[in-house]
Amino acid sequence: MTNLIEEGSKVILYLGYNNLHVIKIKLNEVYQTKFGALKHNDLVGKEFGSKIICSKGYVHALPIIPELWTLALPHRTQILYMADISLILLELDIKPGSIVIEAGTGSGSLSHSIIRSLRPNGHLYTFEFHELRSKLAKNEFEEHGLSSFVTAQHRDVLSNGFEYENIADAVFLDLPAPWDAVEHVMKVLKKTGGRLCTFSPCIEQVQRTCQRLRTNGFEEINTVECLRRVHEFRYQHRSKIRFTADENQKEEVQVEAEVEETTDTKSMKRESTEDREELTTNKKLKNNSQTAMIKKQPQETVSMLTANGPLIMPGHTGYLTFAYLKQE
Repeated sequence: MTNLIEEGSKVILYLGYNNLHVIKIKLNEVYQTKFGALKHNDLVGKEFGSKIICSKGYVHALPIIPELWTLALPHRTQILYMADISLILLELDIKPGSIVIEAGTGSGSLSHSIIRSLRPNGHLYTFEFHELRSKLAKNEFEEHGLSSFVTAQHRDVLSNGFEYENIADAVFLDLPAPWDAVEHVMKVLKKTGGRLCTFSPCIEQVQRTCQRLRTNGFEEINTVECLRRVHEFRYQHRSKIRFTADENQKEEVQVEAEVEETTDTKSMKRESTEDREELTTNKKLKNNSQTAMIKKQPQETVSMLTANGPLIMPGHTGYLTFAYLKQE
C-alpha cells in the first residue's frame, strides 16, 4: 500500500477532536470544510498525514486505519468501539495466520481490526443477513485494499449455518439470538478446538447463551462489561500552607498574647463601658493592619499534577461473553 495520496484514494480528513470526514479523491472536485474549500487536486501526490492549508486554517489528511475508521465510518448499524474491540482481539487470541469467523458484519468496524491482526497469511470470513449492508461492506473492503484477507457473504447463519466446517480458530457473534448459533459454531471451529465471543446488549441474552454453551460442553465461560473512562491530566497551582512556625516567632506570639491578656483584664476591671468600646475598636484596627501586612507578603506556591474524571460516565453498550471449546 502506497503512502502517497492518489486519485481514487480514500482519505480521512481530521478537522479536530471528534470531527472526522471521509472523502474519495476525485480530480477537480472541491470539498467544503469549516476551514474553507479543500481542492482534491491539492491532496494528490501528498503523503498521508500531511497538513493541508485551507483559506481559513488547515486540515490533516490521514490514512484508513482501524482506529480512525471506527470513528469516521458511516453507521449502518450500532458499532463496536476500540475499548471492546481490543478486548475481543486479546481474548480470542487473534494473530497473524488466524482464521476467524464473524457474524454479522454490520458497519465493518470490528472487521477492519480483525483483518489487521491476522495479516499477512490469515483470513476473515464475515457474514451479514442484510443483503445491502453486506454489499456495502464488501465494497469498502475492496476500496481499502483488504479484499484478499476477507470474504464477505450475505447469509443468515442462524438458519443456514456458516457453510464451512473445521476451519476457524475463533468465532465472533453479534446476533440477536446467539444461543441458536452455538451448534453451528461447534461445526465451524477446528477439530483442535477454538474460542468464541458473543456480543449482547441485554443480560437475558447473556443468560440464555451461557446456558446453551454449558449444555454443549464449552469451558471457561466468562462475561465482562467494558466501560471506558477518560481522565484529564493537568497541573494545579496552589498556595503553600505553613503548619509550623519558628521558635522565635512562637515566643513572640506567646509574649504578645500574655501582655494583651494582662492589659485587657486590668483595663476591663477599671475602665468604664465607653473605654472598653474604644479599646475593642483599637484592637480591631490593629488586627486589620496586621492582616493587610500578611497579605502583602509574597506566598509560596506549589504545583501538582492532578487527574480529573469525567463529569458524565458513558453508558452501557453490551456484554462480551467468552468461551472455549476443547474438541478431540
